[in-house]
Amino acid sequence: MVELDYLVIGHVTRDLVDGAFTIGGTVSYAARTAQALGCRVGAITSASPDLDLSEVLDGVVITRFPATATTTFRNIYTADGRRQMLHGVAERLVPAMVPPNWRTTIVHLGPVARECDPALTDVFGDAFIGLTPQGWMRRWDSAGHVNPCRWEMADELLARADAVVLSEEDVLRDESLVAQYAAQTRLLVVTRAAAGCTVYTAGQARHFPAPTVHEVDPTGAGDIFAAAFFVWLQRTGDPWTAARFANCIAARSVTRVGLAGTPSPEEIAHCRQALEAMRSGVSQDADHLRAG
Repeated sequence: MVELDYLVIGHVTRDLVDGAFTIGGTVSYAARTAQALGCRVGAITSASPDLDLSEVLDGVVITRFPATATTTFRNIYTADGRRQMLHGVAERLVPAMVPPNWRTTIVHLGPVARECDPALTDVFGDAFIGLTPQGWMRRWDSAGHVNPCRWEMADELLARADAVVLSEEDVLRDESLVAQYAAQTRLLVVTRAAAGCTVYTAGQARHFPAPTVHEVDPTGAGDIFAAAFFVWLQRTGDPWTAARFANCIAARSVTRVGLAGTPSPEEIAHCRQALEAMRSGVSQDADHLRAG
């Protein structure tokens, strides 16, 4: 039996930058973040055999299915947001790929290119189900231009999930759609880049500002936020505290490039201490963690 604390399912990716590539994808960022938070982490993914994951996912228990191509993105950041090109997609991930002897406390479905079969939500019994649905909310044409699309199975998946994290960019800043999703799920978090996040649960909506930092690279920040949020929510049962903690962790991630932005022990300790200071009301250092 393989006992895990955190299992993330989705494609690792090759992210093209200036002619070179880095390894990315929700699986990479979330797995490393959960690992940094002390979790025993597993991943189910698909990629071409030549993609070396030994350093990026060192210590992560991986079930990997071979593919003729690794899912490959080119991200272009502009003043109007991110534009993406997709060059190749690995294999679809389905329930039969889940090892029968794996057990986990948290399951994070993190599709980036429509690769996760929605039926995966039914495989893990009473495990906590966290979704980052961005990969179900995009499509691409024959040239690889990525565009947003309607989340086709939103009703079923929102009802199944324990928590859902998406960005305001994923919903094209459509607050009516946010309200619709919030009414259909137990807990919804909308990340708002440098502005922080808004948490919707039990008929309440609360906004939590993020710390002010110098942004170097926002890639992966949403995945880092989601992993920190899911772990802290599962440990504490408190969505407000989980939002403050995830904001703190994710804000620091954008000060470094790529996977180097996953949290260090010092950053985790700082964010925990800031939460404790806020609870005790004795430190102004925790002001940036307070809800707006």
